[in-house]
Amino acid sequence: MRRVAKLSAACIATAALALTATACGSTSSENDSSSSSSASSGGGSGVKIGLAFDVGGRGDRSFNDSAARGADKAKAEFGGSIKELTAKTSDTEADREQRLTDLADAGYNPIVGVGFSYAASMTKVAAKYPKVSFGIVDSVVEAKNVDSITFTEEQGSYLAGVAAALKTKKNHVGFIGGVDVPLIKKFEAGFTQGVHDTKPAVKVDTQYLSHGSDFSGFASPDKGKAAASGMLDNGADVIYSAAGSSGNGAIEAVNGVKGAWAIGVDSDQYNIPGLAKYKASILTSMVKNVDVGVYDFVKSVHDGKPLTGVNNYSLAKNGVSLATSGGFIDDIKTQLDAAKQKIVDGSIKVKTTP
Repeated sequence: MRRVAKLSAACIATAALALTATACGSTSSENDSSSSSSASSGGGSGVKIGLAFDVGGRGDRSFNDSAARGADKAKAEFGGSIKELTAKTSDTEADREQRLTDLADAGYNPIVGVGFSYAASMTKVAAKYPKVSFGIVDSVVEAKNVDSITFTEEQGSYLAGVAAALKTKKNHVGFIGGVDVPLIKKFEAGFTQGVHDTKPAVKVDTQYLSHGSDFSGFASPDKGKAAASGMLDNGADVIYSAAGSSGNGAIEAVNGVKGAWAIGVDSDQYNIPGLAKYKASILTSMVKNVDVGVYDFVKSVHDGKPLTGVNNYSLAKNGVSLATSGGFIDDIKTQLDAAKQKIVDGSIKVKTTP
């Protein structure tokens, strides 16, 4: 979940200012995951994967966990090791740059920055380590040794909007965004368009949990729960959250409210063990296959043919989709399939801004 931001050398300073947090703290938490082989990438003898997670890290049951699954799959297939460093909400641009530098200095290759907030720092660090392959999720970094892994979040969110419009009994739904940034606006734009293209009279409430350089909205389940509770009290009965682990709080709020549904994001949250007690309230999830993008990148480095440039995972390529776990949207499959086909063939142009 993070807006594609195209960076060149000329705009590094501007991006750095936009992404710098106001407070300082320790730069990261970390975790090592090693197998019997710890050889560097290439030559078919294992991979040393460096993962720089966004706030929430492994265990967020959403965005970061999807990236982790891709790295785990690569490690299981090729052998090697994974070093994980996790961002904090108090991070500065210098913290992000240091995190990537530490991984490169330790010999990890490839290195993946999970989230758009690593764009400016990766632009700098990739230039300093031209022999290391870097991947970034949800942003575009123009460098010869960087794979920019992007997604059409607005297309998957459009389908979530169609589902919400068809399932609401009160003609009232809600959208919760983690942080008020361009990437999350893509989710909002697609969702709102999908709702209104399906049923123009449906009301859409929108709330963001944090703004600007405050990324706490991606890792505050309590804020997500409070926002969802407010929407439910105001009459909404379907709530879609694009808010990292904060969305788990929204799912909790919806659970047990008669006739209400939550729509998950990034991972198929119906099948996340930590959310099992809420699964009866999870209508569907807008799955963003970050795991596929990360795995494809790591495999390319292992095979000696690193992916570079922009690799966009669209609805047509199954980069985004609606989960069918639980069977709660089986009865509207015909309408959802029709909407998907219109997006794929270009009959429907999905907006990227509200």
